[in-house]
Amino acid sequence: MIANEIKEKLRAIVGAENVLDSNIDRFGYSYDSSFVPLVPANNPDVVVRPLTTEEVSQVMALANEHGIPVTPRGAASGRTGGSIPLAGGISLCLDRMTKILEFDEKNMMITVEPGVRTVDLYNFCAAKGLFYPPDPASWKFSTIGGNVAENAGGMRAVKYGVTSNYVMGLEVVLADGTVIQTGGKAIKNVTGYNLTQLFTGSEGTLGIITKVLLRLIPMPKARNTLQLMFYSLDDACATIHKMLQSGVVPAAAELMDKMSIQAVARHRKLDIDQAVEACVIIEIDGDNKEELDKQAEQIATIARGFNVAEVRIAQSKQEEEDIWAIRRGLSSAVGAMAPNRLGEDISVPRNEFPEMVRRIRKISEKYNLPIAVYGHAGDGNLHPSVLCDLSNPEEAERVHKAVDEIFAEALAVGGTLSGEHGIGITKRPYTISALGEGGIRVHKAIKQALDPKGILNPGKIW
Repeated sequence: MIANEIKEKLRAIVGAENVLDSNIDRFGYSYDSSFVPLVPANNPDVVVRPLTTEEVSQVMALANEHGIPVTPRGAASGRTGGSIPLAGGISLCLDRMTKILEFDEKNMMITVEPGVRTVDLYNFCAAKGLFYPPDPASWKFSTIGGNVAENAGGMRAVKYGVTSNYVMGLEVVLADGTVIQTGGKAIKNVTGYNLTQLFTGSEGTLGIITKVLLRLIPMPKARNTLQLMFYSLDDACATIHKMLQSGVVPAAAELMDKMSIQAVARHRKLDIDQAVEACVIIEIDGDNKEELDKQAEQIATIARGFNVAEVRIAQSKQEEEDIWAIRRGLSSAVGAMAPNRLGEDISVPRNEFPEMVRRIRKISEKYNLPIAVYGHAGDGNLHPSVLCDLSNPEEAERVHKAVDEIFAEALAVGGTLSGEHGIGITKRPYTISALGEGGIRVHKAIKQALDPKGILNPGKIW
């Protein structure tokens, strides 16, 4: 427990109303959007909500002096337990730091605080004719600080990349309260180590991000959406590969297997042919309608070469919305199929996508567990969802064995443990298999150099 004397010092730094220590408040900061069980041991001792970098710096200096664990937190939309305070201590919530600090139109860059919501940043830039592409599924409530800490992805990654592709610089508060600046507006910058990319994706274990400098690109002038139905998953994947090889790079290419499609059909009362094994939703963008029509026809021609069952090209904004509603409603539709759903996040080489789905199906049969598979087929990022009842101990054991094998198979085909959700708590046991003993030693050496007392987000990644 944190002494009252320390709490008084925290109140002096951020204001009494921004230091929370009631039981209900502490419980409210003990969980995120992952499947980590709710236990009292994960309650922080105190919640601190700073407003400025200076306040964050003072809080960290105080925590470092007294060896108090600090777990940074944004909107708690993470899926792997990254913002759960395993060691108690301080839950450092950055949700009050919501300013857009600078919009540099000439350089097409923007500087924001970590509490700015992704959707608000997107809308602000769009109003200026500029585009911030990363779009995690939680973009309506996730914050930029969390996106950077997890190196969040999204559906547009196939064409536009992930968060790290847009981070030009950071302001970071280190474990002892030191404030550093990394990167900058210069497009070319090879001065010293690339600390910007080191902190991006570090899950709050190396420093607290207090400012983010992001690059922007021109907003595409036109967009459209296609829906392709296939009787074979292999044909669906082959279509995507051929499309990319032909030079047509979609803004998004989302794939759903039969179980996912039928879940959405039941949830939204849609009539979808039971023989359909895969659905691909593709977003294309460009400078004008003529360009989009050409891309759409190229994709349709490729799909017909792989026995596509149905090609639907949106003819209106409403039809675009109707098509995307299938994908957006997927998570809740799949979740409604069982008392519990363990949604995972693995990434494999694009050519291994169908093989990985086949291996997941074998695991599903082996452990007698329904597993819905969907994901960003354009970049090889899969989200297998194990449907189960974790209140049944015997079934829970099968679930954990199935998840173990899914990760093992992802590594076996040349993939990795996470494409966008991060490691956090839930994937911690598998990192040595992914990184090797030498890789883990390097990670720990970096951690020791930047956080020698181990107070920043302890218990995460390894």
